[in-house]
Amino acid sequence: MRHDVGIGDYAATKNPDDSIKTYALGSCVAVVLYSASNGVVGMIHIALPESQGHDEKVAKLPGYFADTGLPLLWKNMTDLGTVRGRVTAKLVGGSQILDENGTFDIGKRNILASRKWLWTAGIGLMKEDTGGKSSRTVEAFPDGRVLVTSNRETVSL
Repeated sequence: MRHDVGIGDYAATKNPDDSIKTYALGSCVAVVLYSASNGVVGMIHIALPESQGHDEKVAKLPGYFADTGLPLLWKNMTDLGTVRGRVTAKLVGGSQILDENGTFDIGKRNILASRKWLWTAGIGLMKEDTGGKSSRTVEAFPDGRVLVTSNRETVSL
């Protein structure tokens, strides 16, 4: 079964027949967490780095923000038996789309907020495909594979 993750959504699974997929990452980022020790994979599609001043949005869609969504994804993974210290991460997205001059730098800020949370949580960032000016689609599997499609090309991350 494929779990589709929209903007502000997150999911985790340990069913070996499942995958988690998100589409059209522009300035948004997908953080994929993987636990090899128990085959749990989780993914979140983050739109903005910080929730401060967005109380209504946080109440409705906490995964929209790195600072509120990543702890919730982590909770989902620990509920499936994931143990701290045995998890790795992959980071995808954070392009500079619709902001040619870098006025808001939302993609870069999303990347930095995600890296900061991972570092604080003690989760190693193993690989990333970030920045640039292309949209990306990401699919993650409970065996640790992560496929990234951009410009009609799919690569394994």
